[in-house]
Amino acid sequence: MKHRVGRVEQEVQREVNDILLKRVRDPRVEGVTITGVDLTGDLQQATIYYSILSNKASDVKKAQAGLDKASGLIRRELAARIKIYKIPELEFVQDESVRYGERIDELIRQMNAKD
Repeated sequence: MKHRVGRVEQEVQREVNDILLKRVRDPRVEGVTITGVDLTGDLQQATIYYSILSNKASDVKKAQAGLDKASGLIRRELAARIKIYKIPELEFVQDESVRYGERIDELIRQMNAKD
């Protein structure tokens, strides 16, 4: 069962990225990239992680609002593209790992500059 969940997660990630590029016309979600998807074992809930190029808090809030607004459209499009019994409920969460990696890189650069 775990293997199936992983395949569905990959398919959802690929399709949501495609839907954001081609179907969602909201300017708030431009530049949003889906970085990962976590599905519950029963495929009822999907946590979709995203990142944006901007680090400004206002841009993050706008992107989150745009994704929340578009979640119905995204879910309908997923239903047409993916053949599973029930399309999961979608929750969008900002992926903090990109910022964390940038912070680590900055700390390493600072250490190297001191030497």
